[in-house]
Amino acid sequence: MPAQAASIRAEDPKRRVLKDVFGYDDFRPGQATVIEALLSGRHVLAVMPTGAGKSLCYQVPALVKGGLTIVVSPLVALMQDQVAALRLAGVAADTINSSLDRDANVAAWRRVASGQTRLLYLAPERLMTERMLDALSRLDVSLIAIDEAHCISQWGPAFRREYEDLAQLRGVFPQVPIIALTATADEATRRDIEARLFAGRAETLVLGFDRPNIKLAIETKQDSKRQLLRFVERHPGKSGIIYCLSRRKTEEMAAFLEKNGVRALAYHAGMSKEAREANQNAFMSLSGVVMVATIAFGMGIDKPDVAYVFHTDLPGSLEAYYQEIGRAGRDGRPAEAHMLYGAGDIRTRRMFIDEEDTSPEHKRRAHRRLDTLIGYCETAQCRRQVLLGYFGEEAKACGNCDNCLNQAPRADGSAEARIIL
Repeated sequence: MPAQAASIRAEDPKRRVLKDVFGYDDFRPGQATVIEALLSGRHVLAVMPTGAGKSLCYQVPALVKGGLTIVVSPLVALMQDQVAALRLAGVAADTINSSLDRDANVAAWRRVASGQTRLLYLAPERLMTERMLDALSRLDVSLIAIDEAHCISQWGPAFRREYEDLAQLRGVFPQVPIIALTATADEATRRDIEARLFAGRAETLVLGFDRPNIKLAIETKQDSKRQLLRFVERHPGKSGIIYCLSRRKTEEMAAFLEKNGVRALAYHAGMSKEAREANQNAFMSLSGVVMVATIAFGMGIDKPDVAYVFHTDLPGSLEAYYQEIGRAGRDGRPAEAHMLYGAGDIRTRRMFIDEEDTSPEHKRRAHRRLDTLIGYCETAQCRRQVLLGYFGEEAKACGNCDNCLNQAPRADGSAEARIIL
């Protein structure tokens, strides 16, 4: 059998790269299909659950095709992590970004221009300048990958204006296959991405949204500090992420946990860059650290042993909730997603939406998304069925959510109801 596997790898360039460069014997579900489409020159929209190995879907064809692959990513930290990992694997990768000094960026560009670099990571606002596009159009660009592609859709809650201009890429590079990747896109968002990026001409692969190892639970908010501590104490020595709505609350909750013997760190956009990086590095490299954060923390975080994600406040939407809980259990082990839910959260979220500087239609969509999230919180049905149903996926009762596990016994009350009526 090993000889047969070696023979298959020798005949199949993508499997050879997978084994020789990345050390894997086989692809995960969906990866080979996506890679084949790109190697055949077709555009692809890949909707894959967190932890499904999205990066390999463009890294493998980048090395099979040769030439230069451009990777669009919204976060500097994520770009640097991926470049560092690729270099460790012996792959010539570079990033040009605002956190590097001019000399480092110039040296990186010289490697790109001379043909040494295989993968170049850029933020959308840096890529979509006239000067950068003109320079790249003179090079042998063979593939373009757009990560976190849901940010391009005005229908989605994570819309980012700098992503809008990416729609021009197919005109600038008409012969280059483009892959858009996301873990979070309902049907309307998928249609919007297809229309904007690909003018409707793309192969869409939806791999499913289920993360069956994550237990889902909602608890009525009463004393959030005590409820959080009780939950964390049930997971001693485990890494976890705790999401809070405000910067002040992250600081308070982290200090409260520290006072009660939990190794907790805060993370929010109001902290200095040095403090954020120090806390993120501690969380990523040490075991048993709990990160208490706003939504500024998380995109691109790939720590396999996160045992739980705890929301002390209501997230902004079901999409945001799904993406945030997806940071737990990436090692495949049992994990938990626990949320505190109260009426005050709903009022706060409604106020946020009404105070946004957006169009009335955008506000209506945001309120509808919030209504859907409230429905998820208040349902008596299997939570996984409701969550996956929102993304267009059918599921049976999961047996791994609070509603399934704590189901009250049911009896036919129709006779009693007739008497009362």
